[in-house]
Amino acid sequence: MNDEPRLTQSPSDKPAEPVAPPPRRSHGVRWAVILLALAAIAGLLYYNYRFAGQETANAVPAGAPKPPPVTVSHPLVKTITEWDEYTGQFQAVDSVAVRARVSGYLTEIHFTDGQWVKKGDLLFVIDPRPFQIDLDSARAQLSQAQARVQWANAELARTGALRKGDYATASDYDTKLNEARAAAASVETAKAAIAAAQLNLDFTHITAPLDGRMGTHLVSIGNLVMGNTTGSSDVLATIVSLKPIRFIFDMSENEYLAYQRAVAEKRLKVNLTGAIPAYVKLADETSWAHADYLDFVDNQIDPGSGTIRIRAQFPNADLFIAPGTFGRLRLPASDPYPAILIPDAAIVSDQSRKLVMTVKPDGSVVPKVIRPGPSYGNLRIVRNGITADDVIIIDGLLRVRPGGKVTPEPGKIELDESGS
Repeated sequence: MNDEPRLTQSPSDKPAEPVAPPPRRSHGVRWAVILLALAAIAGLLYYNYRFAGQETANAVPAGAPKPPPVTVSHPLVKTITEWDEYTGQFQAVDSVAVRARVSGYLTEIHFTDGQWVKKGDLLFVIDPRPFQIDLDSARAQLSQAQARVQWANAELARTGALRKGDYATASDYDTKLNEARAAAASVETAKAAIAAAQLNLDFTHITAPLDGRMGTHLVSIGNLVMGNTTGSSDVLATIVSLKPIRFIFDMSENEYLAYQRAVAEKRLKVNLTGAIPAYVKLADETSWAHADYLDFVDNQIDPGSGTIRIRAQFPNADLFIAPGTFGRLRLPASDPYPAILIPDAAIVSDQSRKLVMTVKPDGSVVPKVIRPGPSYGNLRIVRNGITADDVIIIDGLLRVRPGGKVTPEPGKIELDESGS
């Protein structure tokens, strides 16, 4: 047994070895760093959301646009007379188809087509020679009848003397008396034949029946004209009067009743059958240059068309208007009264209703239902729904809505009556 002591190495005698960090401790540090970074990001996000977002939210109201601007005005109030307009046609007061009343050959024409003629002026001549012969024959027959009267009266006188001495019978006296009466009647017959022959001779010279303008001649010289007094003879020409001239138009039953109602309710003083003024303008005129009065209203409404025929008459002293010309006529539909006028652009359609947008003093928009009337110039009459104190929007309606706010800017409604 070896008693030598065994040398042992103490821990302190071992050489030093490098110490590695424990693995668990290395992972913990890494996660701590990540958590700190996430906390910093979360804090930054919270700051942006809490403070920067609040500043942005607070800045929106300060930068919001003002209410939309609109142009407003009070309605225009003006004393006016309402008018109704109708389309019609001018018509000659007198129009004549010149016809022959006897037959014969046309030998003369004494006018030019379109000429203005006066009553009694010679227009046509039909060969008068046959009718002159008839007249001479009738005069000769009158002379014969007068001679028979003288002979019959002498015979009657002699027979009467004999009858007094009882030398002639009563029958003979009666015979002579009847012969004398027949002879006197033949004289009257001859005179009537002379009058007829003279009339036919006069008919060969056709004269103008009225003052007027001739149309074109429809039969030339040398043609045989067939004439009679039954109205079926040849038309030689036409002639129409031009001064005065009539304007004919039709009024519907509803319009006619409206006039009658206005008179009954004292809104119109003169009815259609009275001296109501009428104004006419032609197709190329912008003003109502021709003025006069209605002179005729038909006595019944046409059941087929539901209209009534009405007529006005105009002087036409310068012969400017020709029959057949179309025109527009207007009549007063009311007596003068103060009316509320607004532009059509201020009216909004809501299904069957008509609205205007009014503005309160605080700038809020309030729609009001109106009942519009006819147009007057460039504006529209408002029957009811608004007053002269209302403030209405006349421009900028597309930028507003009922109940919303607007920025009113003052405007002005102006009336242009040039087209009325």
